[in-house]
Amino acid sequence: MSDIKSRVQMIDPNISPRNLEELVSKNYNMYETLTVITKRANQLSQDLKTELHGKLEEFAITSETIEEIQENKEQVEISKFYEKLPNPVLIAMNEYLNDELEYRHRNED
Repeated sequence: MSDIKSRVQMIDPNISPRNLEELVSKNYNMYETLTVITKRANQLSQDLKTELHGKLEEFAITSETIEEIQENKEQVEISKFYEKLPNPVLIAMNEYLNDELEYRHRNED
């Protein structure tokens, strides 16, 4: 996962319009293209979420009262880093357009 975080630093986190012809030019099927991008975005989202929760659990303090909520500086920095990452859909679309995704059809036998 760390290689994904380093690669996505160069991706513009802002949404921009895309040319549908460019997206569909690889397999000539818009629905298949969107399915591939969506499934990859879901994978990325789950991986990033799992990684973030794992890192934040290191700082978790179980207390019996709600009043004892403490804010940890490292915890805030980790959260800010993950907030600044581009949306998983943008990452998946960038991977698709740069031919970094491999996908195949399931055999229906």
